[in-house]
Amino acid sequence: MDEYIDVATKEGKLTGKRELKSIIHQKGLYHHTAHLWLYTEDRKILLAQRSSKKAICPLLWDVSVAGHIDAGETAKQAAIRETKEEIGLELSEKSLKLIGVFKCFQSYANGLIDNEFHNTFIAKLKVPLSKLTPQEDEVEALKLISFLEFESLLNHIGKDNHFVPSNKAYYQEVYKKIKARID
Repeated sequence: MDEYIDVATKEGKLTGKRELKSIIHQKGLYHHTAHLWLYTEDRKILLAQRSSKKAICPLLWDVSVAGHIDAGETAKQAAIRETKEEIGLELSEKSLKLIGVFKCFQSYANGLIDNEFHNTFIAKLKVPLSKLTPQEDEVEALKLISFLEFESLLNHIGKDNHFVPSNKAYYQEVYKKIKARID
């Protein structure tokens, strides 16, 4: 689906202009996304495997939920909408904790230019994995992994084709924030 997205400056400030997602990625325009990392009380993190249909990084494991912020939408509204769409989970805005806005500027071999600001939230997952419903076009599979497993995967990033290798520093920062929240 080709939706309209608000265009941002190189510093992340909204310009008041909006453009189709396809044009944004074709021209490398700066824009915002919403990321949500879900964790459990027993120190596990929910990972989503990117659909085999994705244009970039298909079948790699990544953030619990992520998506573009539609034109006129807030980051929290986008995180809630994407969570409902991608995994069938309904959350409230008050359950989300913003942990930062992270720059992610990358170009891919297929010509896609991704100049994104990840508005990143964390929230406690309060339902079992069996209650989640992955959206087939976005999510291939879901899994909960322990903090120890997450650390091990980070230590082997780029060697095991599990996580998106270019996101290592981002994953480390998110992990640090989740640990601080639960400890």
